[in-house]
Amino acid sequence: MNASARPFAGVRILDFTQVLAGPYGTYQLALLGADVIKVERRGGEDMRRTPLSREWADRGMAPSWLAINGNKKSLTLDLQQPEAKDIVRKLAEKADVVMENFRGGVMDRLGLGYKALSEINPQLIYCAISGFGQTGPYSHEAGYDGKIQALSGIMAITGHAEMGPTRAGFAVCDVLSGATAAFAVSSALFQRTHTGIGQFIDVSMLEASLAFLSTQVADYTVAGHHQQQAGNQAISRKVTANLFRAKDSWLLLAVNDEKQYRNLMTATGCTQVFDDPRFGDWFLRKDNEAALRAIIEAALAKEDAKTWEPRLNDAGAPCASIWKIEEVIDHPQIAARDAMQTVDSPYGPLRLMGSGFQMEHGGGKLDTVGPQLGAHTDAILAEIGYDTAAIAGLRERGVV
Repeated sequence: MNASARPFAGVRILDFTQVLAGPYGTYQLALLGADVIKVERRGGEDMRRTPLSREWADRGMAPSWLAINGNKKSLTLDLQQPEAKDIVRKLAEKADVVMENFRGGVMDRLGLGYKALSEINPQLIYCAISGFGQTGPYSHEAGYDGKIQALSGIMAITGHAEMGPTRAGFAVCDVLSGATAAFAVSSALFQRTHTGIGQFIDVSMLEASLAFLSTQVADYTVAGHHQQQAGNQAISRKVTANLFRAKDSWLLLAVNDEKQYRNLMTATGCTQVFDDPRFGDWFLRKDNEAALRAIIEAALAKEDAKTWEPRLNDAGAPCASIWKIEEVIDHPQIAARDAMQTVDSPYGPLRLMGSGFQMEHGGGKLDTVGPQLGAHTDAILAEIGYDTAAIAGLRERGVV
């Protein structure tokens, strides 16, 4: 085997997912070489037309859709029609994976659920992503990122106590669930190499999100600790692991141990605190947090945040200024590792984010931009035996 081949080269995935959680998961696998056929309704999924940019929405290529649909092929089908279901069954015969994120039971009612498709292909791995899983009293409820953030406990520990809960600034539960699904599918594919057996994977957005809160869960289940909203303070609850005002903006300090504390105070010229009994240890510093914060912010006010950032990091006091998206994509660390990828499109080159890791051999790579709606329909149908006339007939009948 070619060492440079990507891990999932030769793996075919039928992708019925839509919006964010599912497409994010299939995108990770597509970056790693999987042949992903994205099956959409004839009008395309709603995410193609999110109202951020009218120009891109009119093209059916909204930026947020493009971000998670590269390296995929597009096939349009009206799954209500028997002929469309026949096409899915033919594709499932040779597929390795089916992924979908409809509400529980939708694919079963269409006759395209795991039971039906696994009878055609016993080695099939079928991954269903839903808000709450396929069983339990909430199994038929819709799952949305904000709803899951609220239910999972994320919002209860995010924000400032005096202002109330707040949701994360991105669809954290969607992408966590998509990443969980990609990991689950990868695990099942590896297991199949030993057993030759396919299986059903049931991904619950609620459970996936709660799994990422495992340390907070254990704080309660083991020690009975009730989590509180702590603003920008680190989970260590150290006074110097928090957000501080500098001259022009904000600086997030991640100063969590005694050596880092002494490095911070030395680098900011605040060595007087070493002899101040109010700040003798972390408990005293917590008791006198307002006074210590005032000393630190008075020193930080002398320079801009981005001036302090390298200075304090070099001194052994971990910190970061607050970078905007438009800044961080050109951060020297991102540039040095080619983390942002440029791909050609009909509208010129586009810069998009690839996978979040690098491999010595066969790592993730963005080869093609997200496809125009139905761009690969004819080629995919021809591959499973439909000739030109038959495809034209399917199109006339609104099947594809």
